[in-house]
Amino acid sequence: MRNLNEKIKNFMNTLQKNMENNDHINNQYAVQELINDVSHYWPILSEEDREYIQAAQQAIDEQISWNI
Repeated sequence: MRNLNEKIKNFMNTLQKNMENNDHINNQYAVQELINDVSHYWPILSEEDREYIQAAQQAIDEQISWNI
């Protein structure tokens, strides 16, 4: 389970960096792929991680800059 938690943490850290750099605007497909990958773990994600992913997805869908 520890390896799985590390994997999720790495996904979330990468997603955060991508969002803070507004990569979702210039490289939408790469960021979307990352969200798709981490979403496989949805049942075991924390509520905070789920909310972050949902907000990131909205920013991708609406192509708005990330200012959180």
